[in-house]
Amino acid sequence: MFRTHTCGQLKISDTDKEVTLCGWVQKNRDLGSMCFIDLRDRYGVTQLAFNTNLDDKLFQEAKKINREFVIQITGIVVERASKNPKISTGDIEINVKSCQILNQSKTPPFTIEDISDGGDELRMKYRYLDIRRSPVKDNLILRHRISAATREYLNNAGFIEVETPYLIKSTPEGARDFIVPSRMNEKQFYALPQSPQTFKQLLMVGGMDKYYQIVKCFRDEDLRADRQPEFTQIDCEMSFVNQEDVLNTFEGLTKHLIKSIKNIDIEEFPVLTYDDAMKIYGTDKPDIRFDMHFVEMDELCKGKGFSIFDNSEKIIGINVKNCAHYSRKQIDSLIDFVKTPQIGSSGLVYCKYSEDGKSKSSVDKFFDEKDKDQWAKKAGCAKGDLLLIMSGDTTQTRKALGELRLHIAEKLNLRNPEVFAPLWVVDFPLLEWDEESKRYHAMHHPFTSPKTDDIEKLDTDPGKVRANAYDLVLNGNEIGGGSIRIHDKNLQELMFKHLGFSEKEAEEQFGFLINAFEYGAPPHGGIAFGFDRLCAIIGGQEGIKDFIAFPKNNSGRDIMIDSPSKINKDQLDELNIAIK
Repeated sequence: MFRTHTCGQLKISDTDKEVTLCGWVQKNRDLGSMCFIDLRDRYGVTQLAFNTNLDDKLFQEAKKINREFVIQITGIVVERASKNPKISTGDIEINVKSCQILNQSKTPPFTIEDISDGGDELRMKYRYLDIRRSPVKDNLILRHRISAATREYLNNAGFIEVETPYLIKSTPEGARDFIVPSRMNEKQFYALPQSPQTFKQLLMVGGMDKYYQIVKCFRDEDLRADRQPEFTQIDCEMSFVNQEDVLNTFEGLTKHLIKSIKNIDIEEFPVLTYDDAMKIYGTDKPDIRFDMHFVEMDELCKGKGFSIFDNSEKIIGINVKNCAHYSRKQIDSLIDFVKTPQIGSSGLVYCKYSEDGKSKSSVDKFFDEKDKDQWAKKAGCAKGDLLLIMSGDTTQTRKALGELRLHIAEKLNLRNPEVFAPLWVVDFPLLEWDEESKRYHAMHHPFTSPKTDDIEKLDTDPGKVRANAYDLVLNGNEIGGGSIRIHDKNLQELMFKHLGFSEKEAEEQFGFLINAFEYGAPPHGGIAFGFDRLCAIIGGQEGIKDFIAFPKNNSGRDIMIDSPSKINKDQLDELNIAIK
């Protein structure tokens, strides 16, 4: 071994030991007759001391060692005169007896510090350097810990880890597939899996009973902060279960992870229907770390001569506690926010309920004190509160007010990343209408079972059919989603019919699954967690890039290895592919 200890291992109890350390040079501080080098590895930082009075030759050599040089040193552990409580080795330092440069380093393009001067693109280009920084390193270690804790829980719960294929068949549902040409099967293509959905159902048909996999998935879709073209799922499936069984099992997993990683006990997992979530929060992934519930105010606001309200399909308010002191400038900034193209609203009505008992609104011309008192009673406003009201089309108004709710909560520091507030959202619509294609699409996927009571509506009112589906939401982010699956051949064929598949198309795409259902398919259901997103939320962040070792940028490119890239003509010819 090159070393006897790591750079985060030595304590005051190791004083007088001779040790050998290896690592990267974080800093080199020349103090004239002495110099100090901070040596860094994955485990921590240790201070090295070089003294001209003890070994001038070694001292002179040490002064020439630059940042990010890889070195090996041997020396004696001594108590540090000026201790550093911020690091685990802060009570000691090493009086160096010998030093060997194992590899030199060019000057890095950005500082290898917790707060770096490198922008995102530069750090991604030199990701191997970025990983040396504690924030990224710690995130990857956190990811490992969550992975290990996940396996621990599922293994103990009787789940079996099974690998499923990466080279599969392209299907028209869902996001765009990544396509892989086959040389041995001319003019035919594999697709990379968007999820192992059909394979895990086939494992249930095969009697595996409880399956899991921490698995790579691939979707060729537009990207944002919490999306990557390749991402990781905790993928699970269970046989002979109903919805409650699945929810209980994966509440347990979520509790286990947060307790293991953050030492926080989570007691409650509230359950909201999709309709209630949209009505109360304007989103199917609500952040319930704070209140600001929606209050429908149609009956109190219409018929007063204010045409914007009178002509609106829906009028909704939220009570912002203790914000009646907001200045006109602050109110205007909220109005500007809802008018941004991303939100797309035309405006915002406010009413301040001052501490002196008076109220002032932007529509005082149309509404008197009695009206505003009724608003306050309906919305639960007390003295010092600020009521914000939006109106218009129901769907758009709920969405816009939901975004405003989150915006205000951010400004009021109500979204504490160290607080974890999970909930289940259930009873999603099974189907959603697509105006462009003029047909229904599966809201989740074609294998989700409808609620038993709603099956007959498939023929009469498909838009009202509820799915036996559920999402797990944590701090305003969907971290997992799943459903009880269809296990009956006839029901699955009926589902394909309502999704616009001909019998031939259904057979070509999913014949293998339909046929499997004829051989004793058990009732089954499951869930998939977005592993990257889960890691980010437990790590107190929204974006997932710093929890992935080598992420892509927002254009889906790996700028470190310059991928995707062109391939040569010989390879194309071998695959019988011509580039236009």
